[in-house]
Amino acid sequence: MQTREELYLALGISEFEYDEIVRRLGRKPNEVETYLFSAMWSEHCGYSHSKKYLSRFPKSGSMHSEENAGGVQIGQHAVFFKAESHNHPTAVEPFHAAATGAGGVFRDIMALGARPVALLSSLKFGKLSSANSRKLFKGAIEGASSYANTIGVPTVGGEVGFEACYESSPLCNVMAVGFINVNDIKISAAPANQHVIIVGAPTDRAGVHGASFASKELDVEKDEPKIPTGDPVMGKNLIEATLKILKLDEVLACQDCGAAGLLSSTSEMAYKGNCGMELYLDKVHLDADNMEPWEIMLSETQERMIFISTKEGVAKVLDIAKRYNVPAKEIGITIKEKEYRLFWQGDKVASLPPAVLNNGVYYDLCEDEPAYIEEYRNKKWSGNWSVKEAVEKLVSDPNFASKNWGYSQFDDTLGGRTILGSARAGAAGIMLKEEGGVVGLTIDSNGRQVFLDPYNGSKNTMYESYRNLVSSGFKPLGLTDCLNYGNPEKDEVGYQFVKSIDGLTEGCIELSIPVVSGNVSLYNEVEGIRVYPTPTIGMVGYAKKPEDVIIAAFSAGESIYLLGKQIADDSKIGGSLYQMVLSEFLGGKIDKVDPTLEKTLTKAIFALRDAGAITGAVDVSEGGLFGALLEGLFGSPPGQNTGFDGSLITTNDPLISLFGEITGRYIVSTKNEAEFEKIAAQIAAPYTKLGATNTSGEITFDGHKFSASTLRNTYLTSIKKEMEG
Repeated sequence: MQTREELYLALGISEFEYDEIVRRLGRKPNEVETYLFSAMWSEHCGYSHSKKYLSRFPKSGSMHSEENAGGVQIGQHAVFFKAESHNHPTAVEPFHAAATGAGGVFRDIMALGARPVALLSSLKFGKLSSANSRKLFKGAIEGASSYANTIGVPTVGGEVGFEACYESSPLCNVMAVGFINVNDIKISAAPANQHVIIVGAPTDRAGVHGASFASKELDVEKDEPKIPTGDPVMGKNLIEATLKILKLDEVLACQDCGAAGLLSSTSEMAYKGNCGMELYLDKVHLDADNMEPWEIMLSETQERMIFISTKEGVAKVLDIAKRYNVPAKEIGITIKEKEYRLFWQGDKVASLPPAVLNNGVYYDLCEDEPAYIEEYRNKKWSGNWSVKEAVEKLVSDPNFASKNWGYSQFDDTLGGRTILGSARAGAAGIMLKEEGGVVGLTIDSNGRQVFLDPYNGSKNTMYESYRNLVSSGFKPLGLTDCLNYGNPEKDEVGYQFVKSIDGLTEGCIELSIPVVSGNVSLYNEVEGIRVYPTPTIGMVGYAKKPEDVIIAAFSAGESIYLLGKQIADDSKIGGSLYQMVLSEFLGGKIDKVDPTLEKTLTKAIFALRDAGAITGAVDVSEGGLFGALLEGLFGSPPGQNTGFDGSLITTNDPLISLFGEITGRYIVSTKNEAEFEKIAAQIAAPYTKLGATNTSGEITFDGHKFSASTLRNTYLTSIKKEMEG
């Protein structure tokens, strides 16, 4: 039998936090209450190291950003979207971790009444030459695709990266998107004197302590939690039942059971509704023997939702659940007294103010620049590789090569709304048929740049998502984030996190884009090896009609232009992919965005599109100018034999010209040079003609020649060869 001190320390509650709990309660918490605090005050649920900084994000223009998923309004409809992480579980059991990550973020969308219509993912693993990384990559892809395909939600885009720092701490970030009429939205705040109903799978011991597991550094020798498993058939039934239930006027609030399960969902609903709640745990339908009250509360069994209903609505909710073959039980009531009470076998086993349970201790982070920043800024790199060697290495590297081996396992056509997969453009496109337009979706990250310069690297990441939407013809409207960092108690990580927040905030203000939702994942390090600070940015935009969408494809017989600034010998190209590919070099200064130029280029892209003076567009990012050119050429039909002839090298070092990464650039194709140059000049958008496409099947520039089909084949098969041998 543990003493109270032994219990709270074993559960990860510090002495300082325990003393604060006692001070706020005016007494010591009992055993069950201590378990509740261990989850709700954990980093994963309580955001103890991040909440005060997240408040800096601009919210103006967002809808319901205080909910689990926020959104933006388009006409009479809302687009709700949310990014979530399932990082620690992916290191232990990638298949189930990725599957439940997808299921959980879908339920964030469903809780507002929105139907999930799309999934995107951002995955980071160690080098693909590592057997462990291949295992994790394979498992995560199979898990996420199995779940999404079964429940009928298309996976329309994403990114995958492979770098050594993610070997033991992989990142599994997923983003879900849903649509709803604004008149049908339901929120999570629970009114008093109503009834609490749990709908979904029977509760078992899966994921107990999951929140605390994700709130510390992973110990691969000791951490063997029971990772929750998803049931996509139940998940599909739960989607339909939930959306039907939320149509009832008698249903007043809804919340999904995510981290810390029944505890976090119900206590948050009471707190947001400024009321209390009584739960009778004997009534919860279970799928395990001899469960303790705290296990019932902390279980993270998947496929569960909580509804608040009037007395008259209870029978209707239970009837709908039964029709969809989903178990459901009435388990409690909301009360006027601001007290969260749990009952078990006739005894009151916990009684806590929701405000205390839902507001933990919030820590200050270090904001002093660590020594490594200056050290890495001053590192010098120069390549001794020929253009031929560099091109072949870049095209075959898993970080640049096509990810079709993974994404071919997803069905991007489910639901009948997809008009553009991200393989065909910088952003995916999902029809919002009810408004006649297309919603653009993208997700991006660049940990290398953020490591070198947390402020500007994070800002650049946000602008990269922005340019992906613009290059595809979408007006950016809002973003969600998934902030992945190491141990925040270490000064270096604290600095990275705070400066990332500041960079993202500044970028959002410059572009008038609200942060509608997000997630923080900390403690992503094992035995002193931590991930790069990796803020993942998901962004949503809109095109008023399908004809406004631009694809990332250059066809034969077109002129190719660089729209934006030209790279120079003194350009800041630290963190460029080609440096890492050629020599695993990380250092130097990174480029900084010019907001005025970015806005000018956006205006130019849309004006050129509307005038019919653009046929294809690719934003220039990882892989630099040559990488973007290849994307456009590879986007054309294989049988077209599309080649290119022109000039790309403008610096003394050809590799900088071809692969250096700076901001504020697009490559575009046109069939009307005169109109293109006239409009660009009117808007004062800088441009340079690079050359033209042809049917030669060869890529020639500045005395260099490559077979387009050979490079395309390498690009398409590199990851498959690594994965299948």
